[in-house]
Amino acid sequence: MTEQNLIILNIPVLFEVLNEIKDNLNFKIVKVDNKNDLQKINSEIIENSIILSTLKNEIKENRNQIILSELPINIKNLLETINVKLLKLKYNNESEIVAKNFKINLNSREISINGKKVKLTEKEIAIILFLNSSIKECSVDDLKREVWRYKKDLDTHTVETHIYRLRKKIKENFKDSKLIISTKIGYKIG
Repeated sequence: MTEQNLIILNIPVLFEVLNEIKDNLNFKIVKVDNKNDLQKINSEIIENSIILSTLKNEIKENRNQIILSELPINIKNLLETINVKLLKLKYNNESEIVAKNFKINLNSREISINGKKVKLTEKEIAIILFLNSSIKECSVDDLKREVWRYKKDLDTHTVETHIYRLRKKIKENFKDSKLIISTKIGYKIG
């Protein structure tokens, strides 16, 4: 995971205070003077950041934000709040996997794209994760062994049935028929 950041939006005095103790902080602090400068920052950095701002600089569409409504503030309490928020952000980022253009949230068991979400079963998530982590195409036997933990060759259509239902769910909800592709060997993420 990339380094976590605290972006201080247009609060120069607070930046100076935190900059003095930066060696004792477990995050990097970044000073941003206005909202326009914030848009110039790399989106990956923004995703791993908490934005600290005042009410007048609040960014409505960002949920990883701490709004300071009253000044002066207690630095100890502020640092505690920042650390808790960064821990939650790290947990949320580590629980999200990307497959093709889709995001899979392991905590809520949802697959999403462009804000639309659909619930998945544990096996559906396991199938997508296994195919997504594989460098090559996966055979039905690979899936039986790794996802279902079958020890021996069983004559079953469990894999094919689950993949058929998963593809149908993805196609009906997202109009995408290429997340899981059939190959001569088996299956892969498209």
